Amino acid sequence: MLSKWRIASKIAGFGTLCERSPTVMLRSRSLVVVPSLARPSSLFSFFFIKFPLVPSCNTRRPPLCYHTSPRLFTKPIPSNECFPCLSVNKMRLSTLTAAATPPIHGSSASLPAGTTLSSRAKKKARRESPEGVLRNKLDICSKNGDVAEALRLYEEARGNGVPLSQHHYNVLLYLCSASDGVLGLEKGFEIFRQMVTENIVPNEATFTSAARLAAAREDPEMALDLVQQMKGFGIAPRLRSYGPALFGFCKKGMADRAYAVDADMVASGVVAEEAELSAILKVSVDARRADKVYEIMHRLRATVRQVSETTAGIVEGWFKCEEAAKVGEEAWDVSKVREGIVRGGGGWHGQGWLGSGDWRLTRTHMDETGVCGSCGDKLVCIDIEPKETQNFASSLTNLACKREVRADFVRFQDWLQKHGPFEAVVDGANVGLINQHSFSFFQLNTIVKQLRQMSPSNRLPLIILHKNRVTGGPAQHPNNKILLETWKKSGALYATPPGSNDDWYWLYAAVSCKCLLVTNDEMRDHLFQLLGTSFFPRWKEKHQVRLSFSQRGAALHMPPPYSIVIQESEKGSWHVPTTTGDDLETPRQWLCATRAKDASSSSHL
Repeated sequence: MLSKWRIASKIAGFGTLCERSPTVMLRSRSLVVVPSLARPSSLFSFFFIKFPLVPSCNTRRPPLCYHTSPRLFTKPIPSNECFPCLSVNKMRLSTLTAAATPPIHGSSASLPAGTTLSSRAKKKARRESPEGVLRNKLDICSKNGDVAEALRLYEEARGNGVPLSQHHYNVLLYLCSASDGVLGLEKGFEIFRQMVTENIVPNEATFTSAARLAAAREDPEMALDLVQQMKGFGIAPRLRSYGPALFGFCKKGMADRAYAVDADMVASGVVAEEAELSAILKVSVDARRADKVYEIMHRLRATVRQVSETTAGIVEGWFKCEEAAKVGEEAWDVSKVREGIVRGGGGWHGQGWLGSGDWRLTRTHMDETGVCGSCGDKLVCIDIEPKETQNFASSLTNLACKREVRADFVRFQDWLQKHGPFEAVVDGANVGLINQHSFSFFQLNTIVKQLRQMSPSNRLPLIILHKNRVTGGPAQHPNNKILLETWKKSGALYATPPGSNDDWYWLYAAVSCKCLLVTNDEMRDHLFQLLGTSFFPRWKEKHQVRLSFSQRGAALHMPPPYSIVIQESEKGSWHVPTTTGDDLETPRQWLCATRAKDASSSSHL
């Protein structure tokens, strides 16, 4: 895909572009640069590495020329761009990748003719080769965050002529970029230049570490340029790739440049999380950009829902500033606002700041019905469309079939179709182990009985347990055997097969039956992250029943009758839930922001 390559690296540091470009003269086997009259800063100089036609991972060629572009890895640039267009030797990406793979010492190449090594022997030879030993040691340094030892190993390998691969360099760059010391930062640039010199193919981790080095030098422009070059190589940037540039611009208070990074993230399909949105919110508050603050508040509502204490503090800072008191419609179209609320599903209207005057801020709690303890507004329950649930069940099925034995999961779907639907699904393993050293069938049965008593049809809930729980350990006790047999005969117990993950089964059952899910599992691990941040948190909020146990017995904590998400009222007030105080015994804390002057007294259209 990449027919022409150009790699440039800074020698002393990152600087700004010269206004004028050098004139380039090409010969068949060399690259000569004639500098323009524009004199670059003496603090910065850059060089290009000309690739040999057949590169070798041990090739160390001296710099051929100097240049003023800050690009480290570049492809040829069209002539209509601001950077000079340079041509170099053509090279296939596959050739360069092959050159970057170190040879395996002690492989079949050194054995007598006709002798071949098994795959196991080849792996052993690779592991015991100098490159393999270095890789293992660097991985240990990465795990322990030991930058000094990693740099010592690097110098030792260089002195012994051990060729370094992409993985070696990426580990070293990662450690240097994560280092707080000046030595790690300077060595990071040196190592990066050496990687360029040896024609090692960069990947996403390479560019991200280089961007972090640039950010550490307080050069977010360079960090952003590296992301653009990454895309030029056909490498999809990740959220972490944009972080150095975004946080760098926000730290410098460069709001417009931060917005540019954010726009590029959106265009690349990268979804900002709370840390990124919080940084953009902070720079917007500092710049008194009311429109951007409003936009980010709604993006937090849609993506994050409940904010950390740090983000809550930034929100408070906005409502306390003079600009916040100045902005807002004093006479707004009530019908238009209500129309926006209906269209958005409730909880927000998106029509801009409403009301005028100073804001009154309080930290408060909601009662059981969702009435604010400060302003008296009642929070709403945001509906979930049936089509959304159906689509979610389909995506959940696809994911489960990829990670479970397909026949096992399809068998469960057939069983559920025959015995369902249920009014509640119980994560048996979670419920039986809450506050217990060993699995308790008594505790599980207590919850099952409570759910049956609550059921309008007096029906047992569906209990999901792994087969090992049903056949071994406490399940062998006579009373527990009787209990399990009763559940089986009632069609209320499903034993997941060996090697399966219970989570897929109880989650799918609850979603497909559109019923309650009883578990204290917070559902935050990798499995649930696959389900996305759009629909799943809303579904969980409306369907998860949590448990607590005390001397008085077990207590079921039903889903709240209102949505725990940032809400904007039709009168212009805001309620922001925080992630602190999220314990069952401690009510969640909310930030309530209302106009000090009663908004309802304003004249509306």
